[in-house]
Amino acid sequence: MKNTRQKITDAAIEIFNEDLSAPLEAVAEKAEVTRRTLHRYFTDRQDLLLACQEAMQESCKKAIGDVYTSYSDPLERFENMLYAAIDCGVKFSFLHRMHNNDHHQHTTKNENCNNYDVTFNKFKSTVAELQRKELITKELSAEWIEMLCAGIVTAAINSEKSGNVAKINIKKFAWYSLSKGILV
Repeated sequence: MKNTRQKITDAAIEIFNEDLSAPLEAVAEKAEVTRRTLHRYFTDRQDLLLACQEAMQESCKKAIGDVYTSYSDPLERFENMLYAAIDCGVKFSFLHRMHNNDHHQHTTKNENCNNYDVTFNKFKSTVAELQRKELITKELSAEWIEMLCAGIVTAAINSEKSGNVAKINIKKFAWYSLSKGILV
């Protein structure tokens, strides 16, 4: 039962990352279940989106948190945070887009927003530390660097999907692109 729920959630994350207005039939098809089965686990689109958000939050929070506590050198931590975001893949990309779109009302009263902030504040504090140590240019704001990083993660995801870039090179290319754009 849990496998079916997770399968539907994972399919929804992939489908909604491409098109947030995609019909639930597309999610059911991707998850290889019937629409009726989908509704056994999720009452409606909003319920499914909430499950997606919770799954993405948990996955990204753990990945970024593990890196944050594992590396004391801020540059090494930052590089590995990028790799963790790439490993989170579509979940990272979609989560970031959901929390940064015009329709989202980000508030500290929302538990999902708080979880998002916990995850991304680790990233922002690492950027601030690197800027204090003059390893990252101060000409760019932390918000710009965050958006640049999210764009590079999206490029990495798309490269892997297309198959045009060897999987072994994706992280290397992502770090090279990001580091050349922000390091002093």
